[in-house]
Amino acid sequence: MLDVSKSRKALVAGSLGNLVEWYEFAIYAYMAPIIAPLFFPSENPTASILSTFLLFALAFFLRPIGALIFGRMTDRIGRKPVLALIIALMSVATTCIGFLPTHEAIGVLAPLLLTLCRIAQGISAGGEMGGAVSLMVESAPANKRGVYGSWSFVGTTLGFVLGGGVATLLAVLLSEDAMASWGWRIGFLLAAPMGIVVLYLRLKVDETPHFKQVKVEAETGELVSTTSAGRRPLTYLLTTLGVVVVYNAVGNTFMVGMPTFLSTSYNMSFERSYFLALVTGLIAGLTMPLFGAVSDRIGRRPVLLFGSIAVVVLSYPLYYMLKLGFGGGLVALIIAGILIGVVGGPMPAFLSERFRTRNRATGVSVTYALSVAIFGGTAPYIITWLASTTGDPLSAAYYTLGCAAISTVALLTIRGTQRNQHREELEL
Repeated sequence: MLDVSKSRKALVAGSLGNLVEWYEFAIYAYMAPIIAPLFFPSENPTASILSTFLLFALAFFLRPIGALIFGRMTDRIGRKPVLALIIALMSVATTCIGFLPTHEAIGVLAPLLLTLCRIAQGISAGGEMGGAVSLMVESAPANKRGVYGSWSFVGTTLGFVLGGGVATLLAVLLSEDAMASWGWRIGFLLAAPMGIVVLYLRLKVDETPHFKQVKVEAETGELVSTTSAGRRPLTYLLTTLGVVVVYNAVGNTFMVGMPTFLSTSYNMSFERSYFLALVTGLIAGLTMPLFGAVSDRIGRRPVLLFGSIAVVVLSYPLYYMLKLGFGGGLVALIIAGILIGVVGGPMPAFLSERFRTRNRATGVSVTYALSVAIFGGTAPYIITWLASTTGDPLSAAYYTLGCAAISTVALLTIRGTQRNQHREELEL
C-alpha cells in the first residue's frame, strides 16, 4: 500500500528542486540586460544582449549531455542520491556567478568564467527533470499522477516567478548604478541557501516503490534486459519529443524572454516588464495542477491537444496585444499563463508514462533536454533577433505558432492504444 506521507515528501523534494533549478536559470535571463555590458561590452547594446542570450542558450544545449549522464545514473543508482548530487552542483555553479569579476576587472577571462559556470549549470540541469519527474510520479497514487507530476512544472514556473520577483525587487530598491555595480550579484548568491534547503530535503526522501521493485527484480534475475525491453522505435521517441516542444516554446518566450523582449521592442520599463512576466508565471503555476487533474480524468492527450491548438490560434493575437501597452500586455500574458498551464499540467505524467521504470529517468531527461535545448533555450534569442532583424515585433509570434504546430501534429499521430494512457499502470 502506498505511503501517503512518503508520496508528499517526494512531491515537495522534487518540486522544490525544480523551483531552485529554474530560479537559477531565470535570474540569469532576467539579469541579462544588466550583465550584458559587464561581461560582453559592445557599442551595440543589442549585440551585448544577444551574446548574453547565446550563453543562456548554451546551458540548454548542454542539457542533453547532462541528461544522458545523470539520467543513466538515476536509473542505475536511484532517484534520491543522484537528485541530491544534481542540486548541489547546480547551486554551487550559480553561486559562483555571483562572485565573478567583470570584463573591466579581468578582461576576456570574465566571459570565459561565466561560460564555465553556465556549462556546469546546463549539465547538472539536464538530469534534474527526468529524476524529479520519476521521483514524483512513481511515488504518486495511480489516479493522481497528473496532479503530482504537474507540480514538477509548477516548481519550474514558480522558479521563474521567484527569479523575476527578486529581479523586480532589486530593480525597484536599487539605483541603476547600484544594480550594475553589485546589485545583480544578490540574485545569484541567493542560490546557496536555497540549494542547501533542497539538498537536505532530498537526502531525507525515500526511494520510489517502482525503483525498489525493479532493483529487487534485477538482483533476483527476474528483470528483462534493458537492451531488449527498454528500446523504443525512433518514431516513438521523435513523437514524444515533438509533444514537449509547445511547452518549452511558450514557457521560454512568455516568461523568460518576455522582459527583455518588451524592453527592447516597446521600450517598456524593466519594472513593468518584469511584473508582466511574474503575472504569467503565477497564472501558469496556479493552473497547472488544475489541468493535471483534468488529465487524470480524461487523459493526457486531449488536454495537450487542446492547449497546442489554442497556442497556434492565439499566438499572433497575443503578440499584437503586447503592442497596446501595459494594459494590453497584462491581458495577453494572463492568457499566455493559462496556455502554459494547459500544456504544462499534464506533460510530466505524459512523459513518465511513455517510458519504463528501468529507463524512465533517462528517457524523460533526454527527451525534455533535447526539446528545451532546441526550442526553449533559443527562444529568448530568436524572438529578440526576429524583432530586431525585421523591425516588426509581431514577427516573434510565428515562433510560438510554429512550435505549437509541431506539437499538434505529434499529438495527432498518437493513438489511444499506446502506453501513455492515464488509467494504465506505469511500466516497470
